[in-house]
Amino acid sequence: MNMIEKLEPILIFGAIILGLLFKDISLLNNISPLLITVFLALMLFALFLDIPLEDIRSSFSNRKFTIISILINFIWTPLFGYFLGSLFLYGHVDIFIGFFMLILTPCTDWYLLFTKISKGNVPLSLSILPINLLLQIILLPVYLVLFFSNSNNIVMLDLVDGLLTFIIIPFIGSEVVKFILRNKNKTKEKITGFFSSCQILFLCIAIFGLFNTEASSLFENLDVIGLIFIPLMIFFIVNFILDFILSRQLDFNYENYVSLTLTTLARNSPLALAIAIKSFPNNELIAIALVVGPLIELPVLYIVSRVLLYIQKKY
Repeated sequence: MNMIEKLEPILIFGAIILGLLFKDISLLNNISPLLITVFLALMLFALFLDIPLEDIRSSFSNRKFTIISILINFIWTPLFGYFLGSLFLYGHVDIFIGFFMLILTPCTDWYLLFTKISKGNVPLSLSILPINLLLQIILLPVYLVLFFSNSNNIVMLDLVDGLLTFIIIPFIGSEVVKFILRNKNKTKEKITGFFSSCQILFLCIAIFGLFNTEASSLFENLDVIGLIFIPLMIFFIVNFILDFILSRQLDFNYENYVSLTLTTLARNSPLALAIAIKSFPNNELIAIALVVGPLIELPVLYIVSRVLLYIQKKY
């Protein structure tokens, strides 16, 4: 991992702080919504360009690991997340939807950093990435409609617009570029390398734009942090224990246990955020819930990585 990838959490926090500090600059306020749309789309284009989806079959090289992680991420987690939301966020539908979107999307980037810090099986963690990405894209709208279609917060045209803008168009664009460059390996490596190195930059600009746009709403709704904190912490604690029990029962070695833990704990808030911004344009609390998530998640993942290293001695 290069230095930029290692500094990703710090850069994200820096973007958040700058967005809040410059909240009263009218020029930035005017262009911030455009920054969000353009740079989230570019980030996802770069992500799709960097991930060889044809390698999904390699995810099943360790079938036991793949099946367990899919069951946790896409069966257990949605049901558990909806239960936690119903228990702690009743009466706060927008925050509930944001929390649920955060919970439902497994991470596609910084979980690899924490896996490396915890001395886990990074190649195994990387192998599950394409199938996690594909399944969350397919299942996120399905679960949203399934659980929230009666809340009057789901507008199908907006949901389709969000998927089109941030998923379908960037994905098709990345596949077109791959096809054009299929016989030009050096050019392909340069272009892919450039966009790969710019992913964090694109994300930080989008996050800056989001916090700059929503700063007033965030300061007016600081209670969102408190509302999300308890269910999110319960999610992390319960899944951490579940991963340990399952890994012991299935005879995973320490490295694979770490990979399972961080694959099922780390969440992919940028992708959920991209869809939320387009799908719920008049529900800023959904976006706020999603940007508050990493403020809690990143310190937790660091603590988890330290706990895992302690467990390594006794595992």
